[in-house]
Amino acid sequence: MKIVIINGPNLNLLGKRENDIYGDESFQDFFERLQEKFKMVTLSYYQSNIEGELIDKLQEVGYSYDGIILNAAAYTHTSVGIGDTVKAIKTPVVEVHISNTFSREEFRHTSFISPNAKGIILGFGLQSYELALQSFLAAK
Repeated sequence: MKIVIINGPNLNLLGKRENDIYGDESFQDFFERLQEKFKMVTLSYYQSNIEGELIDKLQEVGYSYDGIILNAAAYTHTSVGIGDTVKAIKTPVVEVHISNTFSREEFRHTSFISPNAKGIILGFGLQSYELALQSFLAAK
């Protein structure tokens, strides 16, 4: 099984920014632990702060991977383009957020990704990614 995690803007700063919301572990450290725990999965990771690069990556993997775990971060709430791409591709997407977006600012309550995602997991910290991965394994 081939799964890719795609992270959007500022998630490269995990472990350094707003630790009260996002925790103090870097994504790279978390990803290495995830790879170790799920050795039966070919797991890759991509991060960009640039909307078009995220769209390009979704298009690149959207017909050849078994699953996409997408945390588009702030683009979740602003990018019609990313939402349209999730709709256009064949690979199922699970939308993930580290924080509970519904307990935050009002603008974070809207997602352009959710209507076309297989599911949404939010509010469980970095464990949200692991739950998304488990959802793909359970559906296998």
